[in-house]
Amino acid sequence: MTILGAMLIRDATTADWPAIWPFFRQIVAAGESYSVDPDITEDEARSMWFPKPPGGTVVAVDADGTVVGTAKVQPNHGGPAAHVANASFMVDPAHAGRGIGRALGQHIIDKARAAGFRAMQFNAVVETNTRAVALWRSLGFEVLATVPEAYHHRVHGDVGLHIMHRRL
Repeated sequence: MTILGAMLIRDATTADWPAIWPFFRQIVAAGESYSVDPDITEDEARSMWFPKPPGGTVVAVDADGTVVGTAKVQPNHGGPAAHVANASFMVDPAHAGRGIGRALGQHIIDKARAAGFRAMQFNAVVETNTRAVALWRSLGFEVLATVPEAYHHRVHGDVGLHIMHRRL
C-alpha cells in the first residue's frame, strides 16, 4: 500500500471492478493507446485485468474513495523468462494530469522488484502517446525498438509501437 497526499494505492479486489470498467471501456474505445479489441466484453476485460498470481492488480483511490486509476503487473512470459515483469496502467481520463500515472508507475516498479522480478518490459507503448512515453522514460525505461506501423491509431493512422524496458 502506498499513500501519496490524499491518494491511496492499494491492492485491488473484484469489488473494485465496477469502478474500473467505465474508464477501462472509455480508454480502449478511444483507440489511441491500448492494443485491446474495442469491442471487448466486460467479462473478458475483467479477466484480462485481474491476472492470476504471481500477477496482481492495484487501484489508486482519492480522498473521497473514488477509484481514479489502476495498474496490473504480471510475468511478461513464462518459464525461464518469467523473471521479467510486464505491466499495464489506466488513469480515469476525468482525473488525468494529477500525477496518478506516475504514482502508479512507481508503485508497480516497487511491487515488481519486491516480488523478485529483475526487469520490466512494456511490449506495446503507442509512439504517439507522448505523455506515456515521457513518463516511462522519466521512470528509467528506454525504448529498445519500435515496431513500425504496428498500431492503427484512430486519429493518426498506422503508427509505431515502442518496446520499452528497464532493469529493476
